[in-house]
Amino acid sequence: MGRLVVTEFITLDGVAQAPGGPQEDPEGGFTHGGWQAPLLEEDRADAVFEQAKTLDVLLLGRRTYDIFAAYWPQAPAGIPWTSLLNAVPKRVASRTLSGDLGWQNSSLIPGDLATAVGELRQRHEHVHVIGSLGLVQSLLRLDLVDRLHLWQYPVLLGSGKRVFGEGTIPAALHLAEGIVHPGGTVQLTYDRIGVPTYGDMTQE
Repeated sequence: MGRLVVTEFITLDGVAQAPGGPQEDPEGGFTHGGWQAPLLEEDRADAVFEQAKTLDVLLLGRRTYDIFAAYWPQAPAGIPWTSLLNAVPKRVASRTLSGDLGWQNSSLIPGDLATAVGELRQRHEHVHVIGSLGLVQSLLRLDLVDRLHLWQYPVLLGSGKRVFGEGTIPAALHLAEGIVHPGGTVQLTYDRIGVPTYGDMTQE
């Protein structure tokens, strides 16, 4: 059985909306689009690629698919991501898209999300999700996420869509890796290990 791995770029207060640019996702009147761009460093970009290059299939939500499909088919060949993302199978979770998706090796996942993810994990060892915040929240609610790569940036926004929104089910996590980069970004890798345990600090 394969693993489902999620990569998200988040602020210190947990916002993951529109890290890449002002028009990426202005839903809800979000005015902070592009918050990640001034904080990028070359070593971090390389580290994100190292995490992603083992993927066997990429699972995307509609909005992230549209952003990727508009850029990567024409992206410079010298960028390592170009050959990876264009070649890898891409499966898209969407209620609005239909037919031929256009970007090579892309297709819609059929039917129920939980069933489709289960089938992907049967056929592929490493199923990755990048961005796709709405999809990730659905996957968290369905308890389908095995590993989280969280890139936490030293910035507070106070508003916007968060990774762990309402409906996230309780889970216990193991910190598999934690790296602090020179600019203050924290690279965190968590594995799902079960459910939380509870105690009572008022008792001796």
